[in-house]
Amino acid sequence: MAAAAVLCGCGAQEPEPTVTVFAAASLKESFTALGEEFEERHPGTEVEFSFGGSDTLAAGITGGAPADVFASADGTTMARVTRAGGASGRPKVFARNRLQIVTLPGNPHRIRSLGDLDRPELKVVLCDASVPCGAAARKALDTARLRLSPASYEQDVKSALTKVRLKEADAALVYATDVRAAGDAVAGVEFPEADTALNSYPITVLADAPQPERAAEFVAFVRSAEGRRVLREAGFLEPGPEAP
Repeated sequence: MAAAAVLCGCGAQEPEPTVTVFAAASLKESFTALGEEFEERHPGTEVEFSFGGSDTLAAGITGGAPADVFASADGTTMARVTRAGGASGRPKVFARNRLQIVTLPGNPHRIRSLGDLDRPELKVVLCDASVPCGAAARKALDTARLRLSPASYEQDVKSALTKVRLKEADAALVYATDVRAAGDAVAGVEFPEADTALNSYPITVLADAPQPERAAEFVAFVRSAEGRRVLREAGFLEPGPEAP
């Protein structure tokens, strides 16, 4: 029977569905874990991720890059996709994030506050203002009435943290989740101005999603109790009562 099916072309299986997710770089660890769990719950489905700066991902989507889901690190970037007709329905906020100062292990320069970053002997790195972590950093610095001259501007939060890990910078402003994900390789310093620059993370199924049904299921899973548990363990904050 099996041989006959091969000879006549009968019984050919349809290709397994692949859900393509464009997600902010700061979601790499948590979304990778969620993707693995989603695949276990949906046998035969694969989840492929493209992680990067939200601004770069949004440009790809509005430029026609094929994807099913977009998860941004802020609402401003998501709005660009929505205005271009790229979102299917209203994006939903699923988490929030706050900044920390990341330093080398042990905090050798004894950085205790945002104001310490203005010390002339320190080499500080920031995310570019075009990406959410950079916009949040600018807001926090404005709150502190502090102007910095960074050694470089990075295109995503992982790149900023890597500069510190490689000892190419003494400190950077990154998300608390990225500090946690880096473990003992870095140290984090909290500062009160971060509370004025919390980033809300929206997610949406894209209008031209090749796998709209599976994409909707993935979005629902991210926003489920299990999804929020994974995000919370990664250091993300709850989306808040105002979240749709």
